[in-house]
Amino acid sequence: MVILSLEEDNDALLARSLFNTSSLSRISAHLDMRTRTVTAIALVAALLGAAPWCIYSASENRLLVGMTLVRNAPAIGAFCLDGSLPAYHLHRGFGAGADNWLLQFEGGGWCNDIPSCLERAETRRGSTRYMNKLEVFSGILSNNASLNPDFYNWNRVKLRYCDGASFAGDAKFDNGTSLLYFRGQKIWRAIILDLMPKGLGRARKALLSGCSAGGLASFLHCDNFAEYLPQNASVKCLSDAGFFLDERDISLNHTMRSFYDDLVSLQGVEKNLDKNCTSSLFYPTLCFFPQYTLKYINTPFFILNSAYDVYQFHHILVPPSADVHGHWNRCKLNPAACTDSQLEILQGFRNDMLATLRMFYQYSGRGGLFINSCFAHCQSELQETWLAVDSPKVNNKAISEAVGDWYYSRRISKEIDCPYPCDETCHNLIPVSGNDPANTKYFGSVMFGIGLASIYLFP
Repeated sequence: MVILSLEEDNDALLARSLFNTSSLSRISAHLDMRTRTVTAIALVAALLGAAPWCIYSASENRLLVGMTLVRNAPAIGAFCLDGSLPAYHLHRGFGAGADNWLLQFEGGGWCNDIPSCLERAETRRGSTRYMNKLEVFSGILSNNASLNPDFYNWNRVKLRYCDGASFAGDAKFDNGTSLLYFRGQKIWRAIILDLMPKGLGRARKALLSGCSAGGLASFLHCDNFAEYLPQNASVKCLSDAGFFLDERDISLNHTMRSFYDDLVSLQGVEKNLDKNCTSSLFYPTLCFFPQYTLKYINTPFFILNSAYDVYQFHHILVPPSADVHGHWNRCKLNPAACTDSQLEILQGFRNDMLATLRMFYQYSGRGGLFINSCFAHCQSELQETWLAVDSPKVNNKAISEAVGDWYYSRRISKEIDCPYPCDETCHNLIPVSGNDPANTKYFGSVMFGIGLASIYLFP
């Protein structure tokens, strides 16, 4: 069984950041299709083979950052699923932010059995061999002061995700024919140890963040992150779309609980879960759910989530196994097409999320919260949702402003939106779930090549 994440495909992000109609028109005016394709492929291959670097898009001024492999990772047994080296992308801070660090866990779902993990190991979700060597830094990772005013000049790091267990596993599978490394916990440690002498060990301010499965990783590693840093550093954590609920689906089955139980067992995660949490529950594997471990986290925490999170809507509340006849298909693609009874179920899901967060909302003096009513998944990495003219707002406050207010203690930052459909600022990006991942990746890769070539051929 495989559950795929719904954050925007990285290839599509690269395409959007590098490609526009005017650049394609200029190329078409000078080159035929064959020449254009050959030139683009050759240019991309040459550039991606270079050392870590960064460039700016001519059209949107977005930043691309090169990959750094963790060469010393094998010394502590840290490998991706297929045995390749773990990696990250680092863009250096400057000025007043030179000693501040923001680490962002990449998301990408999970694998919970041998067949799905073997399949994952042959993709960019399980191997750095298949990953793009350049990563878009936008939203909370942007270095543009007007687009990311509170973190633009920090050292910003994207931790690549290649273990399938939110950087938390520690096991190995070897049947003599197939070999899989479940080493997420060691990947986390290897990356931190690689960054410490590069300045992380002297951090004055630090924020550990993540999106989707990476947002879950923020819950799992928050306190451990603080332990690595100086005692006088200001260390906080942020989860974006990582507050996955332990919720029954529409057929009253605990589909997600069962999935996580298999994942924790397969990848040796339980020993890395919060000990206070696991000792307090009859089923220790439940501590993989943020709602059970949240109260044991000592480091200040910010929860950014949609009350109608698309991933949870499609895979926890209405997984395919609970809707075999597809009665929810139209509703999944467009909330305006939901029936009254379906909307009632969705409102119930929102109510359950808010009920689960009630204690945190009322009693966490150092915590922050931004729960909006958009049908979206991951809102901190996309510029359109993080901070833009038409970005989502709650109480007239954009996501970036809410996070910045909380981190710098400018004011209390706990925002909860009214229920759907009252919020007109939302970016409802739910059609993503209907895409064929293979087609999306192919389209994004082609657009990336053409867009990158256009920058250099026609500046």
